Amino acid sequence: MHKDTPELRLFLGGDLMCARGIDQILPHPGDPRLYEAYVKDAGDYVRLAERRNGAIAHPVDFAYVWGAVLEALRQRRPDVRLVNLETAVTRQGLPHPKGINYRMNPANLPVLEVAGIDCCALANNHVLDWGEVGLADTLAQLDAHGLRHAGAGLKRSSAEAPAILPLPDGGRLLVFAFATGDCGVPPDWVAGEQRPGVARLDDLSPHSLQHVARLIGAAKEPGDRVLVSLHWGGNWGFSVSAEQERFAHGLIDEAGVDLLHGHSSHHVKGIEVYRQRLILYGCGDLLNDYEGIEGHASYRGDLGLLYFADLARDGRLLALELLPTQQRRLSIHRAKGADRQWLQDCLVRECAQFGCTVRPTSENSFALVWPAPH
Repeated sequence: MHKDTPELRLFLGGDLMCARGIDQILPHPGDPRLYEAYVKDAGDYVRLAERRNGAIAHPVDFAYVWGAVLEALRQRRPDVRLVNLETAVTRQGLPHPKGINYRMNPANLPVLEVAGIDCCALANNHVLDWGEVGLADTLAQLDAHGLRHAGAGLKRSSAEAPAILPLPDGGRLLVFAFATGDCGVPPDWVAGEQRPGVARLDDLSPHSLQHVARLIGAAKEPGDRVLVSLHWGGNWGFSVSAEQERFAHGLIDEAGVDLLHGHSSHHVKGIEVYRQRLILYGCGDLLNDYEGIEGHASYRGDLGLLYFADLARDGRLLALELLPTQQRRLSIHRAKGADRQWLQDCLVRECAQFGCTVRPTSENSFALVWPAPH
């Protein structure tokens, strides 16, 4: 790489699930009533977390839940900050009869602003938890706070449209967001010609790939970089299916995508660099309220990563730094010692199938290492 090559630095986070227990500790807790089979009060998730790791003196300020993330952002100064916002942001609507319904009080939206989040992917299995009314309110609230978004809308054209982010070098980043049915998005959530909903792909077939490619082709201008944020697959399991791999490669080969931001799994998954483009198959959760919930311990859902990707002007990956994190007391901390080593071992194992690995850095983070292009 030449020293004068313009770069774009992205901060990418996995699922930001700032509902239920997270919403309850923030300055403006919403209605705590839940409609789940076993838990009826969102405060119970706070109490479970406290039972695991100690008392939380709430209400907390908006910076509290981000913890170590804010210092990492100050040090690295990314040009764009993108997360998958996996909650409705509303006081309105009725709970969808799906068993688990996430929502955050709109008065708590400064929790995104304190971290300087620029864009939210909304194509996921919780954005419509409070129906079309709740979705419309969510979109309006994000717009009122100047938060760009992609993947959901009041009709299909807006749900499938990209968020357009101007870049310091004068270019643009186009962010498209889609979801698939295997991550729990019901078929009737798909946005219609005049029906609110999400940008949902029926499958990962060539037909779906062609549809995404057409959307990108219609929006892309010379010099644009393109990111696709994709909510796909189940919550647990490290495996990446051949179908997912083919679709990811097809997005790069046929649709001109520069980076795939995959999520849905509650834990980190393997990473690939294909034709010098970054594929994150599963980013894991950035923040949730699962701290005191038992089960799936072998996946270490309490551990996560912050992703800092440097791209060249033409979209090639120049570097990927991975900061290991651990959630404790409903806040994000730097993972240390044996926990950091667990993440490193996991990444080495899961990235090996894609010819990649990670190495520790002097910052107690990891750097992705991938084969040089032929």
